[in-house]
Amino acid sequence: MLTKTVKISNVTNLSDARYCAGMGVEMLGFSIDEDSPNYISPKKFEDICSWLAGVTLVAETAKTDPDAILTTLADYPVHAVQVNDPGLLNYLRTELGLPLLLRVSVDLYEAGEIVAILSRYEGEVTHFLLESDNGAELSESWMQVLASIEADYPVLVGFGLDNEFTVSALTELLPNIGIALRGSEEIRPGYKDFGSMMDILEALEEQ
Repeated sequence: MLTKTVKISNVTNLSDARYCAGMGVEMLGFSIDEDSPNYISPKKFEDICSWLAGVTLVAETAKTDPDAILTTLADYPVHAVQVNDPGLLNYLRTELGLPLLLRVSVDLYEAGEIVAILSRYEGEVTHFLLESDNGAELSESWMQVLASIEADYPVLVGFGLDNEFTVSALTELLPNIGIALRGSEEIRPGYKDFGSMMDILEALEEQ
């Protein structure tokens, strides 16, 4: 089993899903936005999840229309929902009664600004996912901020994780921090090179 809470985002294939679930990953995320390159249809979601057990299935959406999100979610029997817009949290929590995750793009904030976001919304989410679309690094300022908040907020770090050595160092310095990785496409159906994901997950296994 893994020593940290781990979420895999953008899962698009059974190979990723089964491997990660077998490794003890806690959460698997699936994009339900049709305009996303990682979109997964309700049928494919059902096919993949029929092979899984003991893992939290998370619907991932960047949409901002709460009613559209609710309509889409009717086709996805998930255990939790991840959104980008914090303005949705209160409404969705009331309507869904499911755990919510808030994705925060670190490209939009300085490290020191993140604490205000976490403190404002901590009562509405189970986890904060910190990710970057621009290859942000885990700078010294980010490490200092993460060290100051790791014991107080349920944070999943999903940026600056270049390899298993980075992840091992991060989790040694910050024992309460969670890790977020992203799935990738199969080379061909049923064939997958897990590469760095495998190295990172193996580094997080209990010795």
